[in-house]
Parts: sequence; C-alpha cells; structure tokens
Amino acid sequence: MTAPKIEAALTDLFESWAGRSPELILPLAPSGSDRIYYRLQAGDKTAIGTYSPHARESLAFLEFSRHFHGKGLPVPEIFADDLPNKIYLQEDLGATTLYSFLLQSGDYFPDYLIQIYRRVVEQLARLQIIGGEGLSYSYCYPKESFDKESMFWDFNYFKYHFLLPSGVGYDELALERDFHTLADFLLTADDQYFLFRDFQSRNIMIRGGAPYFIDYQGGRRGALQYDLASLLYQAKANIPPDVRQELLDHYLDVASQLTVIHRDQFKEFYRAFVLVRQIQVLGAYGYRGIFERKEHFLKSIPFALRNIKWLLDQENLPVDLPELYRCLRQIIDSKKYEPFDKIKGSSSLLHVTIQSFSYHASGIPEDPSGNGGGFVFDCRFIHNPGRYEPYKNLTGRDESVINFLKHHSQMDSFLNHAFSIVDKAVEDYIERSFTNLTINFGCTGGQHRSVYAADAMAKHLQEKFGVQIDLRHLEQEKKAHPDFR
Repeated sequence: MTAPKIEAALTDLFESWAGRSPELILPLAPSGSDRIYYRLQAGDKTAIGTYSPHARESLAFLEFSRHFHGKGLPVPEIFADDLPNKIYLQEDLGATTLYSFLLQSGDYFPDYLIQIYRRVVEQLARLQIIGGEGLSYSYCYPKESFDKESMFWDFNYFKYHFLLPSGVGYDELALERDFHTLADFLLTADDQYFLFRDFQSRNIMIRGGAPYFIDYQGGRRGALQYDLASLLYQAKANIPPDVRQELLDHYLDVASQLTVIHRDQFKEFYRAFVLVRQIQVLGAYGYRGIFERKEHFLKSIPFALRNIKWLLDQENLPVDLPELYRCLRQIIDSKKYEPFDKIKGSSSLLHVTIQSFSYHASGIPEDPSGNGGGFVFDCRFIHNPGRYEPYKNLTGRDESVINFLKHHSQMDSFLNHAFSIVDKAVEDYIERSFTNLTINFGCTGGQHRSVYAADAMAKHLQEKFGVQIDLRHLEQEKKAHPDFR
C-alpha cells in the first residue's frame, strides 16, 4: 500500500474512533521491521497509527495487547483496528525509549539509569508470569514456543550470516553437534511463561518514569531467562557486570513472589541463554550489517563480541561446546570488527569538507581545497518530500522530513552505499597523510534530500573516524535560514 493510501486509511480509522479527523499525521522514525508508524492527533486525542503488511503478526500483537492490558500490565491500549487494510491504532506512549536514556549516559551508567532498569525488570517478571497466565498461544507467529526448531533457525542464521562471511573456518559436523548439545540443555528449563523474544531498550518506552513495553508480536511460550538475557546483555547498552548482577538478583526477588524460582538452577540456565541470545543477535547483525551494509548493525558487532568474551572468560557455562567456543574465540582474537581508532583519525592531517547544494540554483560547487577532487553524490533520484505541501517550507533537518525520507524513499539504502565508498577513501587518506577530501550531495533545490544526506555523512564520519569536518549547506546559507547559521 502506498503512503497516501496508508494515511487515508488511518485517517478514516482515527475519525471512527475519535469522532473527528486528525489535524496532524506525522510519520515516525522507522523501526527495524517493515511496519510503518504515524502519530495522529486531533485536539486532546492522540494515537499511534500502524501499518503492517503481515496479518498474522498484527493479529498476534493485537490479541497479546488486549490480554496484557486487561491484566493491568504496562502495554499500549488498542483503540481500533482494521485488519483488512492492515492498520490499527494504539495508545501513544510518547517518544522516549530506554535506548534514548542509554544514548544520553554515554559510557557512564548513572544511578538514575539503574533505578529505571530496576523498574523494567520488575515489570518484565510480571509480563512473563502474570501475562502468560491464560494467554492463548495459538496466536503466536511464527511458532507457539521457543522450541528446538526455533533455536536452530537462530543457530543457522548465525553460522551462515555471521561466521561464514567473517571468514571463520569451522568443522560443520562438530559445530552442529555443539548446537544440539546447547539446545538440548536449554530445553530442560521451565518454559511455561511468556517469552517476549526481542526484549531490548528500543522496545521499552519510558513515560513519567515508568516503563511500557511495545513490539512483542514475536512473543511465544518459553523460559524466563531468555528475555532477561536479552535486556541485560543488549550489545550497545554496555551495562557494567556488577550492575547486571544487581539487576539479575532484583529480578529474581520479584519473580520469586510470583512463581517458584530455584535461584541456582535459574542462574545456570541463564548463562546458557545469554550465549544463545548473543548468537542470535550476531546472526541478525551479520545479515543486516555485512550483507545489507546497514551501518548501525555493524557498529553493534564489537559490543556483542565483548559480551561473549566476558562470558567465555568466566568459564562457568554449564555445557561444553568446544567447536562453538573455538569459532567465537577466533573471531574475537582476530579483532576484525574492532572499531577504527578515532584517536588516529582525530590526530591525522585529514580535513573533510561536506556540502549540500542545489543543481538547479548553482550546480556542483568547486572544491574549496584546490585539489579538484572528491565525491559528488546526486540525490535527485530519491523520492522528494518537497513535492508535497506539508514539507515545502521545511528542510532536511526537520523531523517530519527525516521520517519521510526514512519511510518513503531509498535514502537509507543510498547512504549505506555512500558510507561504504567514502569510508575506504577516508581510511586510505588517513594512512597516507592526505590533508583534504571534499564530499558533495546535490538535489534539485538543496533543501531536503541533500541537506539530510550531508548531515548524515558528517555524523557518520565524525563517529567512526573522528576526523576534522567542515559541514556546509550552501543553498540554505544563501537564504540565511536560521537553522544553518
């Protein structure tokens, strides 16, 4: 369904629920799935509108939500749905995720963040145990339980999308034997609870200091340990080991009030579930990062590998998995995915000039360094938000334009390719002590697509290499736009 048709269908659904048409329909930043989200508002009535092309997945989310909400659990209320048109309206929980708190904290893990995590694990225990009571698992998609077949989907994803493209040689039969050993052990854990499946900080909203959970449509019956491992060992969360232990103990205190917990046995299974979750995420990062060249997934790989290294170094895993451990040690020791040394980049001679420009008004700008080189990327093939009235007076720095480009254009794919090309040049220029590199992004008016692309490139190079950057938006500077002074 095209964007205008989705927006029209959501408008009709909102009007039938709220009694009036929305005054605002704002596309929201995309998630890792192909679901599309909007914020719709009319006066004091607001809702999140969702379009999902997957009918069974949507049905699972709707049924789970109604079940959990009926038990007073912290999930969004479902206001209305129109499954024939693949849309539904849910409660607007705001825009603050637990992940946004992690971004603010940097490498430091402050006490206020620990307190938020304590509330999260408390509510997780309630969702898994109380929420699992009376839940119809027949709605689960694609599986009713986290069984051996589910585990092997993850194992094979890891093997073929991470180990193989990483150049790790492995004994196929020995590795398969280890996978069976690990799965057979995990299947002896008590698995009569709701397993969220992707319980991580991006799927936890914080409103008024309290956590709310979203995106549990992949949930199924399983063991308690999996979701806790997903949360506390999320790659880029980088939770200190002593804080992880404190949160594990707090979770067990809460869960023990809701069901029978044998703490020592729980922890033994928990360590194995940490390993299987890290295997799962490395498979996902491999596919999204190595194959699809999505930068933020590549950036997460070193964090996941550090989690695995810490786990292996403890030497307290409950099962012996010699070939799997050997493969993991090999990739860790190779340092293949360690990030670029930003100190090397920031102390280099390289100065990168990044510019957005208008093909219509001024054409390709000259290289200000006098070298006459650099890259020119033409953004005019990308779907132009400037063609639509709500965006005409906005720029590529406005939230609604950014979300339009992410949802309704090829911008992210285009930038992933541009990053890959430019990265190689930057690394080479740093090594060879070059002093200048110019990167230009052009679109018709130098206002939407090229502005967003230039900003994204500047942020990418600064975060990855730490090089000196001069960011210019030539057309907007001529207009003396207040956002570009």
